[in-house]
Amino acid sequence: MKSWKTGWRFLAAGALALGVMAQSGAAHADKFKVFLSMSYIGNDWQAEAANMVKAMAAHKDFADKIDLQVQVAGPNAQRQIQQINAMVQAGAKAIVVYPISPTALNAVVKNACSKGVIIIAYDAAIEEPCAYNVTIDQEEAGRVTAEWLVKKLGGKGNIIAITGVPGTSVDTLRTKAAKEVFAKHPDIKIVAEAVGMWSQAVARTELSKILATQNWDAIDGLWMQVGCYTANAMQLEAGKKIEELLPCAGEGSNGGRIQMLPTSAKVEGGDTPPYAPLGAPRISYASPPYSGALALKLAVQKLEGKDIPKLTTLPLPIVTNETIKYCETGSWEEMKAGCNAFPPSLVPNPGWFASIFSDQTPEVGFQAALIGQPEP
Repeated sequence: MKSWKTGWRFLAAGALALGVMAQSGAAHADKFKVFLSMSYIGNDWQAEAANMVKAMAAHKDFADKIDLQVQVAGPNAQRQIQQINAMVQAGAKAIVVYPISPTALNAVVKNACSKGVIIIAYDAAIEEPCAYNVTIDQEEAGRVTAEWLVKKLGGKGNIIAITGVPGTSVDTLRTKAAKEVFAKHPDIKIVAEAVGMWSQAVARTELSKILATQNWDAIDGLWMQVGCYTANAMQLEAGKKIEELLPCAGEGSNGGRIQMLPTSAKVEGGDTPPYAPLGAPRISYASPPYSGALALKLAVQKLEGKDIPKLTTLPLPIVTNETIKYCETGSWEEMKAGCNAFPPSLVPNPGWFASIFSDQTPEVGFQAALIGQPEP
């Protein structure tokens, strides 16, 4: 009899477990299966953008609607194609993608669209007409920053150019537009150029190679998709005085933004150069890291039957020494009021990108970009 009772308990427990699993499966099945397809991730921007996508998915408005899965292909178009094919076969309803190429994914994207899968790219674009894109005007980014540098140098000088991830629409368009500006000014000479992969660490490596044959005293300015913070640090290491730092047109890293503040500025945790107020001559811009989070939000809206634009062009966040504004806490209210540089005490990584505010994405703010946590 004891054995019978024990067996009954096991059967009952098993039935209960199966019931719970069935309920869980049903709840899971009610969610939209959404994938994040990332390509190259070896830089701070990509990590931060992924944080914001994950935070959007975790927000109370979306957590019960989507099942988000993340895959990374690296800088390999064929691998990204294979992964997207597998996502479609796995029942993806939408794929949010950072494409390694604007054209290499066209066939796989067209196939996905034919099966009813929503494809929406962020920052870098996909040219297949069925895809949706969320991006800034990358040519404007290259043009405006180059024009600033030319003006700062009075139309004459030797410059170093550090580009981004080759093959992406972002790098191609920015570099093309900048070089068109420089070509209009024959006294502006690009004396050295290197691929920086949008990474402070790679920028340091490439600048070190360049400086093995060049000298800081022979350089008048820098155009860098990423790396102005590092370039300023390297100049200080080489013995340049703070007031001798070269003008740099480049990324929106928090370290670079803090360096732009006047030397008299008081910032929490920014007492020691190079991550400190230096009055460094700068124009700072960035593809907003929230673009992936917005792409996810738009994908869900489309899945729910709403119309979304084929192309969402985000405002280009431009900050100069005249418009730099320190955030004391990183609160939503502060960012809405226009602050654009955060305390080093709160952002220990100077390569972290500071252009995170958008009134289109109130679900994700400072903590989303920093650690992947949504706004309450």
